Amino acid sequence: MNLQELEKIAQEMVAPGKGLLAADESFGTIEKRFNAVGIESTEENRRAYREMLFTTRNIGDFLSGVILFDETIRQKASDGTPLPKVLEEQGIIPGIKVDKGAKDMALSPGEKVTEGLDGLRERVAEYREMGARFAKWRAVITIGEGIPTRRCIVSNAHALARYAALCQEGGLVPIVEPEVLIDGDHSIEQCYEATEWMLKTTYDQLYELGVELTGTILKPNMVISGKQAPVQSSVEEVAQATVECLLRSVPAAVPGIMFLSGGQSDLQATQHLNAMNKMYKNLPWELSFSYARALQQQPMELWGGKAENVEKAQKVFYHRAKMNGAARSGSYTEDMEKEAA
Repeated sequence: MNLQELEKIAQEMVAPGKGLLAADESFGTIEKRFNAVGIESTEENRRAYREMLFTTRNIGDFLSGVILFDETIRQKASDGTPLPKVLEEQGIIPGIKVDKGAKDMALSPGEKVTEGLDGLRERVAEYREMGARFAKWRAVITIGEGIPTRRCIVSNAHALARYAALCQEGGLVPIVEPEVLIDGDHSIEQCYEATEWMLKTTYDQLYELGVELTGTILKPNMVISGKQAPVQSSVEEVAQATVECLLRSVPAAVPGIMFLSGGQSDLQATQHLNAMNKMYKNLPWELSFSYARALQQQPMELWGGKAENVEKAQKVFYHRAKMNGAARSGSYTEDMEKEAA
């Protein structure tokens, strides 16, 4: 393991004013999102869609990296350039999702555990050869009646730590993603409790397995009310609960925390990140973004699978990335949204 190189990549990932695009949707997820806007999920459409995003002019001003899916890292742009190379030409670091998805956990109804450790060492080596410099593994925690359970928390935290150790050994910066889902009617207090429990357990496991935190990135959920909760927390309440939870759970050695959007609208995700960076200065880690839907929803709708819509969709994608770039320093305002009009 070359820790110096891992630390350098991790620092580049959380460079000021920049964040990540999560373009690592599985076949099932991208099909669902394409179907919702009337696009057929063919290999060519998926390739063309990702090429549209990656070739957006100057998008490297606001994106430090992009998380790719296995299919995407192997694809080429219409001019024959491999898609990871297209990103590098924009000054963007290619990354890769390496988990095999969250599956139902045995003897634990309503809970999931992420699979994909088998053969991971070999896959890490292959992906690094293909240009990836960081990886992602997502664990999923559900809040409900009697859940999460300790066995679900510990199983997922242990898998995250094993994954992270294999990545560092193979020369990839691991993004550690323990996601407490927004689905449900739970309160912000319940989300805080589950998030703190999962984070503390994850960092215990990372320590036990010898993972060097200075060469990792954390990708957590924000501490937020469940989607169906009767009381929805304000932007400031979400920002405060999230940062206070992280201060109690995340070691200062971690270079950056890059939030997932997790079902929030694009505006919500930007507002929450902005409020955190505005309300809190001199935190031990950078607070950034690693968004999928919150960056892609509008561009996907505008594109609609048609070549003539590429320029219009790219303009909106650039704007959304720029808004989140501003949120990185707490300088975003809703007036800035008018730029896209």
